Parts: sequence; structure tokens; C-alpha cells
Amino acid sequence: MKVMIAGAGSVGIAIAEDLADKGYDVFVMERDLALVDKLSINPRIAYVAGDACEVASLQEAGCAQVDVMVAATGDDEDNLVISLLAKQEFAVPRVIARVNNSKNQWLFNESWGVDVSVSTPQQLTALVEEAVSVGSLVKLLQFEHGNAELVEVTLAGTSPAVGSAIGELGLPSEATIVAALRGGRLVAPKSDAVLLEGDEILLLLTDGADAELKRILIGE
Repeated sequence: MKVMIAGAGSVGIAIAEDLADKGYDVFVMERDLALVDKLSINPRIAYVAGDACEVASLQEAGCAQVDVMVAATGDDEDNLVISLLAKQEFAVPRVIARVNNSKNQWLFNESWGVDVSVSTPQQLTALVEEAVSVGSLVKLLQFEHGNAELVEVTLAGTSPAVGSAIGELGLPSEATIVAALRGGRLVAPKSDAVLLEGDEILLLLTDGADAELKRILIGE
């Protein structure tokens, strides 16, 4: 599988080296010629000088042949342009984009050619919320054009779900429990599994069923 990474900053290089270690065919595009010369000593990764925001540069670098594009620059505007060009001009099957400013998260969707967006600030915030929040719906990860997300809720003692079996909850069709943690141990999310106070529930949620999910797992 061929992967092209736009941006040879610390994030782009880390991704490239990790993928190369796993045996992927990795190309990194960087417009800083001096940086390309410096990094090209690594024989496992092909570094290409060029501006990934330009169609001609992407064409010359062979973007039409890659399976995955990772827009990993430190500029959200550049990452959006790169994603759009990769998807619309070169029909790259999978486009992953880095979100530097979480306030721009809403822009990173299929309209801009983004299949999956990754926001480090948002993920760190989610991890903090997960650690301290009980009885709240915490968004951990957003993917699939922004139409699906992984959420977590730790059941408080007042949750209407406590004491009920998963199959009795009446979850909306847009929500699926993928895992439950109890005392640090994984509990299989079977329909007859009874939920207890303090259980951490992970769910895959689509089509904005937040309100109904909160009613069932958190209460009014």
C-alpha cells in the first residue's frame, strides 16, 4: 500500500517512520527544499520536494497512484486544500487530515474530501473529560465524514440504565454499544449483560442520536 504524507514536520515524520517500520511504501512531500535534502538520508522513506497544495506538484509526485493521503501540515487551510485536491483531482481512496485548531474541526468533512480527521487538541480534551466526567457523554473520536463518532459515558448512580440489561435499554438504531468496562475489565456487551453504577460504556453513534442516548444512559 502506498501512502503519501504532506508535511515533513514532527508529526509527518513520526507518521512516516512508523508506517515505514510496518512495511508500507511511504512518500513525504515537503516544500522546504533544505529540509528535504536533510531528511533524504533515510532510505526507507521517499522525500519529495514540492507544494502539496498545487495540482502540478501532486501530479509529479505520483498522487494518482497512492492509496492513502495524509495531510499532516501545521496549517489547517493547507490540509483542507490538500485533502480536496487528493480526493477530487486524484481520486485517492482514503484521505486523512490533521486538525491543528479544534475550532476548525467542523470544516474537515466530505465536502473537503476528508474521510477521517484527527484533532490532537480535541482528543486530549476528550481524554481529560473521560478521566473526570461521570454521567456525561464524552466524544472520543469522530470519523466517516463526521457522520459517526465514538463516545463514552460512565454510568452514575442516578442513571436509568443501572440495573437494566443492555437488551432492555431500547437504544436507538443509530447507537451501538461496542464495549463496556467494569473495574478496569472488559465486559462483553451482550444483550443480557446487566449494567452497574460506574460502568464505562463505549458506543458508536451515528446521525446525531445524542439526545436520545443521554435520556437512556444519563437521564433527564
